[in-house]
Amino acid sequence: MQVLELIIFAGLAAIVLYQLYAVLGRRVGRQPGDQPTAKPGPARPAEAQVEAPHDGVALTGLAAAKALDPTFDVGRFLGGAKSAYEMIVKAFAAGDRDTLVRLLAPGVMASFEQVIAEREAEGGSETVEFLHAPRADLEKIDVNGSMARVTVRFLAEFRSRSKGVEGEAVDDRRTAELWTFERDLTSRDPNWILVHVDAAEA
Repeated sequence: MQVLELIIFAGLAAIVLYQLYAVLGRRVGRQPGDQPTAKPGPARPAEAQVEAPHDGVALTGLAAAKALDPTFDVGRFLGGAKSAYEMIVKAFAAGDRDTLVRLLAPGVMASFEQVIAEREAEGGSETVEFLHAPRADLEKIDVNGSMARVTVRFLAEFRSRSKGVEGEAVDDRRTAELWTFERDLTSRDPNWILVHVDAAEA
């Protein structure tokens, strides 16, 4: 019996040792020298694609003007427009045709010339003094081909001194007008020409 019991215990011990080997002999978890496994992270968002402007889309207004002349600047233009406004108003009052012909389109020049001629025929003269610097605000920009037309709203206060057969008269005026300037933006000539004058609401 003792021999049989020893055989049975030896068999059980062999089974237990085999089970322990089966478990402990396996590689469990990370082992030294193992390369780390990359963990799946959140998918990277696709980089935003900047779409190029579709061919055939017509630019308008300021965008169209800057496309033809990248140096076009609204602030600088309005500064020049105010200077031109004062120069033209004073030249018109003084009958200075040489100055006007360089700044006006032929149609506008013809209208100014008619008034100047009538005043001279009556023996009159006029001078203008601005009481304050005129205010200039951009009204709109139109581009047709390479030609740009920019309309500016001017608000101005000036004192007019006129002389005629009845003596001298002093008149303080407040005006509101829309002046439209034109220029070929592909031309090397940087000067804008006055092509239209219209009354505006103050």
